[in-house]
Amino acid sequence: MSHAHPKLHNAMWPGLVGKGDEPGLEPPIGLQQMLDFTTAAEVDGQKFDGIDCFLLNPHTDPNSSDDELRKVADEIQSRGLAIGSIVAPVWPGTVGDSAMGDETARSKFVESIRLACRAAKVFNEHGVRKYGVIRIDSAEFGVEKWREDPVANTRRIADTFREAAKVAADYGERLAAEGEICWAGMHSWQDMLNLLEEVGMPETLGFQADLAHTYLFLMGYNAPEYALLQDGYSEQEFYEAYGQMVSKLRPWTIDLHIAQNDGEVFGAGSHDKTGKHCQADDPRGKLDIVRCASYWLEGAADRGIQHICWDGCMFPNQVLETPSTWNNILETMIQVRQAHGWD
Repeated sequence: MSHAHPKLHNAMWPGLVGKGDEPGLEPPIGLQQMLDFTTAAEVDGQKFDGIDCFLLNPHTDPNSSDDELRKVADEIQSRGLAIGSIVAPVWPGTVGDSAMGDETARSKFVESIRLACRAAKVFNEHGVRKYGVIRIDSAEFGVEKWREDPVANTRRIADTFREAAKVAADYGERLAAEGEICWAGMHSWQDMLNLLEEVGMPETLGFQADLAHTYLFLMGYNAPEYALLQDGYSEQEFYEAYGQMVSKLRPWTIDLHIAQNDGEVFGAGSHDKTGKHCQADDPRGKLDIVRCASYWLEGAADRGIQHICWDGCMFPNQVLETPSTWNNILETMIQVRQAHGWD
């Protein structure tokens, strides 16, 4: 069955995450080339509807002028693509800093949200962006420091998120916090839920679910006390646990990344010890992508979700440069929409 929604987007950050000039890393892939990969993909006459944007050099400078941002918008729109969600540059070494840090660091975090919202405003007024959220995380790599005082550190992150959410609300934007095992205070399904509830602004700050990362939530990789599955689980055990986890986080979910996970933990460069994305058709993949997506997409339109985005970070450049990679991804995304979409 053909559905108009959710719109199908491709992420731009796989060209940058885990890439760089450090020894052992592959060079970044520029925005133009990532757009080329996206527009070239086609399955039975269907193509990607848009992209989710990474507000970071060398793709899009977060300090760009309005005119420079409009040029980016022109380039994307000229390819028949829309912009959906925008990743804010929240991390140390970029515009932002740790949401769990000192007053200066937390102020920088909030400033990074202001810049992301300003870019979103330019894209909205241009017309290339009509939906989507601003994606954030705690910008605190690893959970060791957080574990020194989980209650106080979660409260500190929540206080920062709350100030950031006030900025977003002023711009008419919503923030989506990405749960992932490498981000302090967001490294398990229960800790993620605790943080969302501590912020307490569901109209402005919600959850961004990623199929690959939330799989590792089930296994309790960085929080064994919250593991819902053990190795050797049956299919029935998997879906019982999956339903339990999603039932807690779905009411908060305002952005969804379609992805595959092979159960490994992987990282590269500064983005280390995180869930390993793998290709959509990887035989080692742990997920029935279409079935798992259905859990998160239940009631999605009522939560304001208008698109879904493929996320596949830290693939080798050779994989990203292979056309069949993107056709396989697009085919999977189409299957998700056909099974669970709406008009």
